[in-house]
Amino acid sequence: MHVVYLGLGSNLGERERYVAEAVARIGERVGQVVRQSSLYVTEPWGFRSVHPFVNAVVCCQTTLTPRQLLCATQQIERELGRRHKTHDGAYEDRTIDIDILLYDDLRVDEPDLQIPHPLMYEREFVMQPLREIME
Repeated sequence: MHVVYLGLGSNLGERERYVAEAVARIGERVGQVVRQSSLYVTEPWGFRSVHPFVNAVVCCQTTLTPRQLLCATQQIERELGRRHKTHDGAYEDRTIDIDILLYDDLRVDEPDLQIPHPLMYEREFVMQPLREIME
């Protein structure tokens, strides 16, 4: 069994509902959600938008490999209305975003999958909820 931490964010529509639905689907397809942070309302990071984000972090136990985990989280994003990670290389508003933050103590450095998440330490909207559930 592997321990993974996932960051979630939504800044379009019913943000809290999208995060809750993502957590439910993660529990069904990834593995048992053993801890979930509070919801945090934050300003967009890396782009301008009038829509604030709702962010959270969950800790799961999974049997999935990192690649299987990526495929599962991307499928959940698509089901919840996510179409693109970026538009012309720039971040944009989204119904849901699920990032793999940590996977055990594993390091992965592939073009489409980096673990630990390379920008997590720069993002207080990730680090604050992560610290909350790691304590």
